Formats: sequence, C-alpha cells, structure tokens
Amino acid sequence: MPFTTRLLAIAAGLLTALVWVLPAASAELIMLEQPGCVWCKRWNEEIGSAYPKTAEGARAPLRRVDITGAWPEDLDKVAKERLTPTFILVSDGVEIDRLRGYPGEHFFWPLLAAMLEKLPEKIN
Repeated sequence: MPFTTRLLAIAAGLLTALVWVLPAASAELIMLEQPGCVWCKRWNEEIGSAYPKTAEGARAPLRRVDITGAWPEDLDKVAKERLTPTFILVSDGVEIDRLRGYPGEHFFWPLLAAMLEKLPEKIN
C-alpha cells in the first residue's frame, strides 16, 4: 500500500475514533443580563468567578448575552427575555430549561442541578 494511502487510512481511523469519543452535542448556560442589573451583579459576586471551575460549569459553560444588544443569530430558536438575570440551558441551540431571576446562591445550585438533569445523556 502506498504511503499516502496508508496515511489517509490512519487519518480516517483517527477521525472515526474521535467521533466516538467526543460528545454528540454540547450544552451551554446562557446568562441574560443588562447594565445596571443589581441581581446580575449579586450573581457575579456570589457565583460568577466560581462557576467555570465547577462540574456544572464544565458541563454547561457560561455564555453571557446582554439583552440591550442584538440577539445572537445562533439563538434564534430561543425565546428572548426582558427579565435579568435569566439563565437558559441550551443544547445544540435548543432551549432545555430556563431560570428567571437569581434566587441567591443557596437556591441557585440545586435549581441548576435540576436543569442539568434534563440534558440528554450524551451532553458533555
């Protein structure tokens, strides 16, 4: 077998292996916020810096969306919201669940855990 053919066969095998290893879909936690939102500020102080370091943050990385700006095109299937903060759990651009407002750090984590349980099993 010529070298280039073997190289292509190896590359195809590696690509196939990656398809089996990588998750079929990805999730993210969208945080809708706006300037002057006192509850957004409180969330940032109590949760914001810790979130990316948690298992929840690894499973559904945080993405911030300022509702005073243009709505992201990739979220066209997600309903807009006027209340901030609002946390929207999205999987492959489809809304899974939504938490309106920030109930405080002691309630946020259990509510987020309940949201994450609704994700399809092959997510992160």
